[in-house]
Amino acid sequence: MTMKLHCFGESGHSYKVALTLALSSADWEPVFIDFFKGETRSEDYRANVNEMGEAPVLVDGDLKLSQSAVIQQYLSEKTGKFGGTSDAEKREILRWQIWDNHKLSGQVGMLRFLMNFLPEEKRPQEVIAFTTARVTAAYAVLDKHLAGRDWIVGDSITNADLTCCGYLYYPEPFGFDRADWPNIDAWLSRISAQPGWKHPYDLMPGNPSDRA
Repeated sequence: MTMKLHCFGESGHSYKVALTLALSSADWEPVFIDFFKGETRSEDYRANVNEMGEAPVLVDGDLKLSQSAVIQQYLSEKTGKFGGTSDAEKREILRWQIWDNHKLSGQVGMLRFLMNFLPEEKRPQEVIAFTTARVTAAYAVLDKHLAGRDWIVGDSITNADLTCCGYLYYPEPFGFDRADWPNIDAWLSRISAQPGWKHPYDLMPGNPSDRA
């Protein structure tokens, strides 16, 4: 049965799951969420898709899951891929998923939204400056960890990589330039060299150009 991923192209959290699905050669299809027209805030969405009003949401038959890390874990259980090969690796993957959602993707997602998807006159410059400093610190942690490593955990790509890269391929400005972080840059190139990799705007429906 084809799995369905409720998602939209601008969502880095959705991309984490879409990329996991793509690289595992899973049978899936995207279901477009019109986030910018308020779909996730609608009563229908909260009643029938996700009570938290968030994306992504994976539907696999009668099973419905939200939160990217939970979905990634489920996909690893289903496909046997990206979940680590030992209990120690599984714990380390989870540690990086939690860190990413709190320190990296959670901050980058908000910063990218403030810098690009709000009208210019409504962009809070003090908040942008504060958040830029926070994400810069997170980039430094990740870049240092990747020194001398191909992957975040172990010797192959895992959900740790597929969560931490979630926002880092987007072209919009959000305080990140790959040239400033050589270890992250090389790591992103290794991920994008994986069979089945696609850019988020090619993997999921929804693109800023649709609203231009």
